[in-house]
Amino acid sequence: MRRVYLDHNATTPLRPEVRARLAELASGPPLNPSSVHGSGRRARQLLDDARERVAAALGALEDEILFTGGGTEANNMAVLGAVRAAGPGAALVTTVVEHSSILGPAAALEAERHPVHRVAVDAEGRPDARAVLLAARGARLVSVMAANNEVGALGPLAAIGTGLAELPPGERPLFHTDAVQALGRVPVELTEWRVDLASFSAHKVGGPQGVGVLYRRQGTVLAPLSHGGGQEAGLRPGTENVAGIVGGALAIELAAAEQADYAARTRVYSKALWQEVQTTIASVTLLGPAIDSAQRLPNTLCLSIAEADGRVLVTRLDLAGLEVSAGSACASGAPEPSHVLIAMGLDAERARAGLRISLGRTTNEQDIHRAVDILRKTFSHARKCS
Repeated sequence: MRRVYLDHNATTPLRPEVRARLAELASGPPLNPSSVHGSGRRARQLLDDARERVAAALGALEDEILFTGGGTEANNMAVLGAVRAAGPGAALVTTVVEHSSILGPAAALEAERHPVHRVAVDAEGRPDARAVLLAARGARLVSVMAANNEVGALGPLAAIGTGLAELPPGERPLFHTDAVQALGRVPVELTEWRVDLASFSAHKVGGPQGVGVLYRRQGTVLAPLSHGGGQEAGLRPGTENVAGIVGGALAIELAAAEQADYAARTRVYSKALWQEVQTTIASVTLLGPAIDSAQRLPNTLCLSIAEADGRVLVTRLDLAGLEVSAGSACASGAPEPSHVLIAMGLDAERARAGLRISLGRTTNEQDIHRAVDILRKTFSHARKCS
């Protein structure tokens, strides 16, 4: 049975170029960039080169790039680090549809008596920039995701960034975005967005797992979450994962260079898949922005199917050879309905029916035909059994 993987928002296959580079480094000398001997100096050079490559790919300065253990750690460093650095009572503004690695730190800050304001979203999963700006005055940090991992809705970052820049200096918060799902799929415009902090993850673009990036604009002060060494500007102590970072930097560099082609190709495939699914399943609804909207990720479809449980459906499709997910991979095992879909106005039953299909660099036309065939047969069988 030929299997089809359409869960690229969860993780992506390791790129061949990255795999080859990792194998090369694994067969070489030990890599500790804090050592002063020859092997250590080589490791330092590799690390510096990786930082330079990532900075160039993101349009940042080299000293604005911090390497982390993943997107989750980068988000935690940004949110907890920025708010705690401001002292007691510093406030956070975010949205109700953020990833758990933002909502978790937000809850932790509330427990520390920091005010947290969560802005609502519309039926497409997008917050209103004016509502964010209204809540932001006097806060320490505003955190709004660049692209939603479940429904693919893009955040109004440029409008928020412009509005924040117009606030009086004493009332202007720092601006952070979780751009994990945006990288390689839509243009990453740190300058246009006017963000002070941005989070990325290598394994979403064909890099190794366990490698993240936090962009920190020069002059942005963060409180460290860990203590011990002086690595990564003292904010992420511990010996750096040099091989993983080098592989991750290569993946990020390639993803940024190929972004326009990736977007064009996955947009065509996503639209074709949606059109076929519509004719196959009468009770299906596309969630998030319209299929042709410029405000959605080109590779992401979130479907709601009447009288279906997304988790049960994922299992049936998996047995048939199609790998997709029920919402965020980080929460797909949870019994509760998707917090994103609930926030968009769906009731609990419909929110449990959400099915996320996300395409990637390796997706081809044959995958789309095979996926449609599996979906059609799975739903036909489900109707006969009901």
